[in-house]
Amino acid sequence: MSLRRTAEAPHGHGSYRGVMTPMGFDRLRAEILTQTDLLRSHVKGVDLSVPVPSCPGWNLGQLLRHVGWAHRWAETIVRTRSPEAVSDARLNDVAGYTDEDMAVVGPWLTEGAELLAAALRDAGPGAAVWTPVPGETSPAFWARRMTHETAVHRADAASAAGVEFTVAEDVAFDALDEWMSFGSVPEAFAPGPGVPALLGPGRTLSFRATGTAPGTRAHWRVDLTGNIPVWSRAPGDATVVVSAPPADLVLFVYGRPAAGGGPEVTGDAALLELWRERTGFWLQE
Repeated sequence: MSLRRTAEAPHGHGSYRGVMTPMGFDRLRAEILTQTDLLRSHVKGVDLSVPVPSCPGWNLGQLLRHVGWAHRWAETIVRTRSPEAVSDARLNDVAGYTDEDMAVVGPWLTEGAELLAAALRDAGPGAAVWTPVPGETSPAFWARRMTHETAVHRADAASAAGVEFTVAEDVAFDALDEWMSFGSVPEAFAPGPGVPALLGPGRTLSFRATGTAPGTRAHWRVDLTGNIPVWSRAPGDATVVVSAPPADLVLFVYGRPAAGGGPEVTGDAALLELWRERTGFWLQE
């Protein structure tokens, strides 16, 4: 996944300003290790030359190298308190890793996660570091981003290895919160040549996580009718409604296949696909 630098986000409700997550900094930092351990468990005993369909052109060994380099990239930014972007060229340059040995890449993957977790611990959420979102400088951004980077690639590995992918409900909810926040920066909605307009009258989306306990705040509503997208964790009528278990909603917005065959969609499916394409700008090479 590429994290391109975003343009200045508009102030006000809906912009990506500050990492506000109920999971907390220490929990996110620890979750990087948890997700990495789970990733290793998915591919234990599996041939690492197996292709990863959701990451075309990569096999499992290359996927592990990508995740490990992502951890090391973020670790460098946090450890050095870098005020500017650090090259991420190694993240996607995995052509030389087609014949990996789990005895080598497994410990290397764990080491990268541990280095990142230690750098985050030493920095704390109050330090100032570069992030791709202007106005956001907390290492908490990287704790959150690398948690969900690892979790989604764990889903890629699980699918390729033929094992079940599950994720804790609060992790899935936070991943959806993060996605909605990225969908509020200008690249996700600003008009431009050859770019379909996203904002417009009557354009609203609702996402509903099914199978949760009664009283759980399991809704995400996106309002595209104003000058900027505005999202909230509230139920409500919408032009298009998407319903699925929490993990499947995460996989859906990321363009990954879900074990259950995808969410239930009612309403304007074309608007949903346009929103999903525009909000996924930051995953593009």
